[in-house]
Amino acid sequence: MKKRSLAALTAILVVVPLVAAAPGQRARAADSGPGDAARPAESTLVGGVDLDTVTIPELQARMDRGSLSSLRLTLAYLRRIKAVDPRINAVLRTSPTALRQAAASDLRHRLGKSRGPLDGIPVLLKDNVNTRDMPTTAGSLALAGKAPDSDADLVGKLRAAGAVILGKTNLSEWANFRAAKPTSGWSAVGGQTNNPYVLDRNPCGSSSGSAAALAASLAQVAIGTETDGSIVCPAGMNGVVGLKPSLGVVSQSGVVPISAEQDTAGPMARNVIDAALTLSVLGGRDTVRPDGAPSLTDASLTDSAGRPGGLRGKRIGLWRLPSLGAEVDALMTRTAEQLTDAGAEVVEVSMPYQERLAELEFPALLSEFHRDIDAYLPSREGPQDLAELIEFNRTHPREQTCFAGQELFEQALAAPPTTDPEYRAMRAELTDLSRRSIDEVMAAHGLDAIASPANPPAWTTDCARGDNDVIPSSTPAAVAGYPSLSVPAGFVGELPVGLLLMAGDRQDAELLSLGAAVEHRLDAWRAPRYLPSTPSGTSR
Repeated sequence: MKKRSLAALTAILVVVPLVAAAPGQRARAADSGPGDAARPAESTLVGGVDLDTVTIPELQARMDRGSLSSLRLTLAYLRRIKAVDPRINAVLRTSPTALRQAAASDLRHRLGKSRGPLDGIPVLLKDNVNTRDMPTTAGSLALAGKAPDSDADLVGKLRAAGAVILGKTNLSEWANFRAAKPTSGWSAVGGQTNNPYVLDRNPCGSSSGSAAALAASLAQVAIGTETDGSIVCPAGMNGVVGLKPSLGVVSQSGVVPISAEQDTAGPMARNVIDAALTLSVLGGRDTVRPDGAPSLTDASLTDSAGRPGGLRGKRIGLWRLPSLGAEVDALMTRTAEQLTDAGAEVVEVSMPYQERLAELEFPALLSEFHRDIDAYLPSREGPQDLAELIEFNRTHPREQTCFAGQELFEQALAAPPTTDPEYRAMRAELTDLSRRSIDEVMAAHGLDAIASPANPPAWTTDCARGDNDVIPSSTPAAVAGYPSLSVPAGFVGELPVGLLLMAGDRQDAELLSLGAAVEHRLDAWRAPRYLPSTPSGTSR
């Protein structure tokens, strides 16, 4: 992002939301829950800041003053990973060079040569993002050998920005595109990731480890990936922020694929400003689709989220999704009241074409996965195409320890190629209907965004049953390639629920601006307490 755009984005998101969501206020929200003695004894305090609540601009200000170093910050996160991660099993490995990266950042800060907002900031990467110095497995033993020859494009941008690549996070194996009845957060490489709020509950998939690690304050930001729901659902279910950017804003080069038509990496964080600043590094002009659409760097930004009353006059459509349960619906009612009290106009909407999207999306993804995984695998040691990958899973018992199925692989192998006219017609209809489903509703009601629940309360993790996760809210933006943003909305009992905001194509910056105002108003975050279980009457 150009300096002027970064400055504009920072001005929009920092001024009031950061003051309003300052550590003291957010800590009081955390302290208000019952049973706080259940929280782990490991301190989140380092260098006079609370890792649970500190933001990147606050960290940078301290590093510029010399009152905090990246080395000290990185050490604090590494110690927390060692102490806390055994409860949740979110971090697969830490980088052997993390401390050297932090020391190099500290030297740049001392010399007045900081590279920008992410210089010295520890970042965790989902383990389907290529790193030249660490294995990249997609959770599968088939890729657990030699590390990739080069970094993913987005990792190169993070390194160039001075970020400390702290390590890799667990994920739902093959980004949850293997079995018909998978268990989110499980991989043969990493085992099962647990939800930090209630440990026998699921973290949602497939960016499970990234979200759970952030909830437990094991890094400042993390990178997830999404085809449909895999950033925004884990963010909601673990009480953090997750942005699925517009398709093409972040390069997918070097990321293990499902579908080039829907895949995108995106930032996850404990607050909107950190997600926005991370996106400003991940995005770039070289990743813009060649259709003339404006990039994030060209977005016309307002300062509405940076002023008191930043929601005043905003029109938000509420897509309720009562299928997620009465408790979630009641939370959406309270959320609408809070936004209305802040000056927003909330109107109830329904989303057209959803049944047809559900009919078409999966068959299209099967064809795209076969094409794209066959293009990726030759760049790695191990199986060289989907047929060899299926055979690998059949002959390696560890790949079957939670669930044995690979029905999606087998169906993808038999799916029509992407050159087939029937497939092309499916994808064209998907693109048309998904974009119309958002564009038409926003135009008809004059909306700034559409809101819906990002997730139900987390279900109990059960390998035999698989997931309990019919969550349709992510699909319109995922299929359209439009941005969506999950921010914490509140709790059902001990379990977080996110509010999903979606907007039109390339409205990423505007959506982040609105999300900061919503985050400030809802003030719904509280730290996890790592409860072993919750009463059976709560959630599913």
